[in-house]
Amino acid sequence: ASGDTVFYLALSWAAVQNGTPAQAGIVTAVSAVPRALLMLGGGVVADRFGPRRVVIGSDAVRCATVLAVAAVLFATDPGLWLLALLAVVFGTVDAVFMPAVGALPARITGTDQLARVQGMRGLAVRFAAIVGAPLGGLGVAVGGAAAAFACAGLLIAVSVPLLVSVRMRARPADDDAATPAARDTTAWLDLVGGLRYVRRHRVLGPLMVAIALGDLGFVGPLNVGLTLLADERGWGASGMGWVLAGFGTGAGAAALLLTVRGRVPRAGCVAAGSLVPGATAIAALAHAPGLPAAVGIAVTVGLLTGLSGAMCGALLQTQSEPAYLGRVTAVGGIVSLGVAPLSMPLSAAAVGVWGTGPVFAVSAAVCALGGVVALAAPGVRRAELPG
Repeated sequence: ASGDTVFYLALSWAAVQNGTPAQAGIVTAVSAVPRALLMLGGGVVADRFGPRRVVIGSDAVRCATVLAVAAVLFATDPGLWLLALLAVVFGTVDAVFMPAVGALPARITGTDQLARVQGMRGLAVRFAAIVGAPLGGLGVAVGGAAAAFACAGLLIAVSVPLLVSVRMRARPADDDAATPAARDTTAWLDLVGGLRYVRRHRVLGPLMVAIALGDLGFVGPLNVGLTLLADERGWGASGMGWVLAGFGTGAGAAALLLTVRGRVPRAGCVAAGSLVPGATAIAALAHAPGLPAAVGIAVTVGLLTGLSGAMCGALLQTQSEPAYLGRVTAVGGIVSLGVAPLSMPLSAAAVGVWGTGPVFAVSAAVCALGGVVALAAPGVRRAELPG
């Protein structure tokens, strides 16, 4: 995760140095297109060939690609085309890597520990963001984009032998019979079967709808909307940084809670119910009387939405059959990485017309609707994490 953070920082820096701001924006965003379009196929690959093999192979490709680009940048200045190609390749490999990573925990630990693993994963993501950004900045300061890409490639390289050392639990015999390879079906039928499995599942189906609505209502205000709010209130970049730090603190606390406890009673109700007060806090952020109050509200938003996100992730892990976990993770990734980012340009345009208050209120209503949808589903309300 630290390698990914450094990679995207290096990509942004190199794109800005080699083109206009608009061109840099296109280069940094282009990796999301193959990731969103191909992730469902990546889930099929993970389920057909096993998550460990797919994770190791795709991570090795990511490492080799980034190091190759670093070497080219040390030797010459090829321009934006190489950066755009790198972004496309990285996004394509991510479409395979991410579903496999999501399917891996169920094969390395028991179901009673999956919630704790989800919490640890959340903490790792927060730590990677804290460590990766300074490393990327240091690389840029020392040797420009080439050094930053080299740093990213080396960090990813460290993860490859760590993944090789992971030992998988034996898959139960009934799960072996359910794997796509064992049924000798086509990849297309596997993809359709995975979507049908999610749609018909009493927990996963409504949970995916709740995740989609929650992310749609959350991503816009906490990305583009927060920037515009900070500018409107005169908080500046440092003030926006403090608000983001507050959110990260709350989300980290939620991940730590799940890591320590391992099991939260009435997990479905907690996952859905925490979205509603979290959405209320999102709406309140636009009306904060000052920066300290905004930071406090951001901590609340991070804690509640972080708790909901961690619980949703744990439920996806524990409610899915292992044979479908790659495809289930892919559907969740499409929702978060493909659908939710669409709210960012819409939020920016809406703020320009109606201002931050109404836009944050509408976003909060969408987020809260996700919680209501989940609470209205009996399967989600009654869902529990394994003891």
